[in-house]
Amino acid sequence: MPDITKPILEVKNLRTSFFTDDGEVKAVRDVSFDLYEGETLGIVGESGCGKSVTVMSILGLVQRPGRVTGGQVLFKGKDLTKVTPEELRHVRGRDIAMIFQDPLSSLNPVLSVGYQIDEAMYAHDAIKHDDIKARGVELLEEVRVPDAVRRIKDYPHQFSGGMRQRAMIAMGLSNRPQVLIADEPTTALDVTVQAQILELLRDLNQNTGTSIILITHNLGVVAGLCQRVIVMYAGEIVEEGTAEQIFENPQHPYTWSLLRSMPRVDTSRRERLKSIEGLPPDLIAPPPGCKFNPRCPFRIEQCFTDDPLLEPVGDDGRHIAKCWVKMQRAYAEMGAATLTDTRPGAASGVRPPKTLLEKVEDSREIEPDTEVVGDLRGT
Repeated sequence: MPDITKPILEVKNLRTSFFTDDGEVKAVRDVSFDLYEGETLGIVGESGCGKSVTVMSILGLVQRPGRVTGGQVLFKGKDLTKVTPEELRHVRGRDIAMIFQDPLSSLNPVLSVGYQIDEAMYAHDAIKHDDIKARGVELLEEVRVPDAVRRIKDYPHQFSGGMRQRAMIAMGLSNRPQVLIADEPTTALDVTVQAQILELLRDLNQNTGTSIILITHNLGVVAGLCQRVIVMYAGEIVEEGTAEQIFENPQHPYTWSLLRSMPRVDTSRRERLKSIEGLPPDLIAPPPGCKFNPRCPFRIEQCFTDDPLLEPVGDDGRHIAKCWVKMQRAYAEMGAATLTDTRPGAASGVRPPKTLLEKVEDSREIEPDTEVVGDLRGT
């Protein structure tokens, strides 16, 4: 069981932007959360919602033109956004390790798997040099690679997709980190191998007490592994709670919509999946107010002007949501239980103000270059 009295990692008001020719893309906006010792925390949301950029920011891996523009990342009381690159390198890979999405592109194709696992241990001196070779074999056995003594000499192309992911997990665990970040660890794996990887992560969490942050868009993966869940949309947290709270009593319309768009095995009859209308907002010129309002069937007038705060739902204080119309109200006043029309504003009957539509269109209007236009016209 996680120790909920001692956060091992604290993220406070983290902000990360990418500065492009078109403008500033605010990819992560005021994200705050804690990770406790021995806990498994899931971060979910659509592609582009800021999940991966958030954890890249924690480890100082955001590439140009992006950079962390504000906030704190406290690991055991030390702010990782203020340390030198050398100090951060000692934390990254040793105390906080990461498993990346695509193991084939993360592993060096011309070096053996064993060499790459050993290299991580040599780089940080967390393991005695005399023990490194034996530790490499032990790690492959721990992640259930058969015939580890022989396979440790193989190259990445000789491993299957699932085996490569196991090798990446072994590399991440090589220095006995306190925090393991798994960024889409089951992407491109078939269902059987997915289940094996998730079982492996669960066993590692229970046996070693390693805290895990799981990044995924697959809510089924989160339900089977995580104790607590964060839902992100448009670069910010819109809901947070225990796995039971999020799956049994979602309070943000976006979380509710995500769950309705998933196939379920416990439904009593065949039902058409309900997709979420529209697309995520432009993070260079996001809509005013709640960022989900262009897609929300329960929106009200206030959603177009005022940005809601993350507020507690219920009495325990562990379930929070960022919404003016939480699902308690949607069920009571807007017929959410029987809603079939999921178009924006369908349940509330509220349309965007005309002035707002004009403002949004103007914000993305591009002025023509008169010199280029003149050249095209031959003038």
